[in-house]
Amino acid sequence: MTAAAATALSAAVPAGCSDGSGGSTYAALVAQTWKHARPAESGPGVLRELVRYASLAANSHNTQPWRYRLEDTRISVLPDFTRRCPAVDPDNHHLYASLGCAKENLVVAAGAFGFDSAVSIDDSAGDPGIVIELEPANAQASPLFQAIPDRQCTRATYDGKAVPGEQLKQLESIATSGDVDVRLYTDRGSLEQILEYVVAGNTAQMQDEAFVKELKDWLYFSESSAVLHRDGLFSASSGNPTAPDWLGKLVFRFA
Repeated sequence: MTAAAATALSAAVPAGCSDGSGGSTYAALVAQTWKHARPAESGPGVLRELVRYASLAANSHNTQPWRYRLEDTRISVLPDFTRRCPAVDPDNHHLYASLGCAKENLVVAAGAFGFDSAVSIDDSAGDPGIVIELEPANAQASPLFQAIPDRQCTRATYDGKAVPGEQLKQLESIATSGDVDVRLYTDRGSLEQILEYVVAGNTAQMQDEAFVKELKDWLYFSESSAVLHRDGLFSASSGNPTAPDWLGKLVFRFA
């Protein structure tokens, strides 16, 4: 069977109000989705919980571009090209990176639920998918597992405090390997120079009509739309006001 993508609502919760979809509020759905669950004993329930953890992974515009095929001891993570972003991701690089993030969440969660995982790529059907074979093992909850429902993207203002030097050294040492090099910039001059590039890139994107249309297609300005669709980007989660969708899309370009 194929499991639908789990709800991946933003973790930033605005003040809730009734949304007209069965009485659920945005805040209630966020709390229901971004949480740890007690592992199911066996059967399809445990596989569905692993899929829920997988679907909390990072992905562009929160499009959730994945499908899951559940079998007895196997879960396949498959691309859903109906949710691709051709303007911002024309070669599907981000889409497949999202599948990798979902796989990583699933494998980490499987360890906490009492499974070892064997991961392989299956491209026999033409479009590569990720296959995770599950083998019963001793449950081992890791710090990464504990952190899964805490992951979030935020555009909120930081408190302005400098990150302690010891933590920066720890970050640098953890992230550096034979294939990855990390460079940390903390001086004001470098940060201002990087900011110039960020602003220039953002300006170029907002002048691209295809990019703006694609972004608006995944934006919801009302709580009721965010609850109904359970994907995409809710304007309130980035600190912007809510509004009827027709009005939000109308003024979006000018704001």
